[in-house]
Amino acid sequence: MKIRKLLVETKKVTILTISSRFAVGIHILTLIDLNKDGISSSEYLAGSVNTNPAVIRKIMGMLKKSGLIEVHPGIAGAKLAKPISDITLLDVYKAVNVVQEKELFSVHENSNPDCPVGRNIHDTILPLFSAAQLALEKSLGSVTIEDVVRDIMEKEKCK
Repeated sequence: MKIRKLLVETKKVTILTISSRFAVGIHILTLIDLNKDGISSSEYLAGSVNTNPAVIRKIMGMLKKSGLIEVHPGIAGAKLAKPISDITLLDVYKAVNVVQEKELFSVHENSNPDCPVGRNIHDTILPLFSAAQLALEKSLGSVTIEDVVRDIMEKEKCK
């Protein structure tokens, strides 16, 4: 899940993307649930995500810090710290530090105060950006890992 935004700064185009940590965090939690009887090591999870186990360990550390999973040093594997019906996508979004509070959308600094647009653009668009972020967070808060697991299981039955 990526949101792309183009910014044009002095003839340079920069692409900003919401971190893939969010999708990987959801992937990790979903796979841990579906692999209840197995050992969900970073190597196992990395095989499903198709990434390096070190990347998985970093994200697992974030999920642990947020109380979403349990991992113990020297013991392979992770377990969910709470039922999947109690873990929302908003919990994951916040756990993996996708964006700071109220900073999903950034606004350029130092607009020209001599221009009517430059003078007013921040006050005009910041409330819109704040409302959009709140809507996103509300939507993420209404979906649980249980919903994700259920959807994946339904898709697998169709195959």
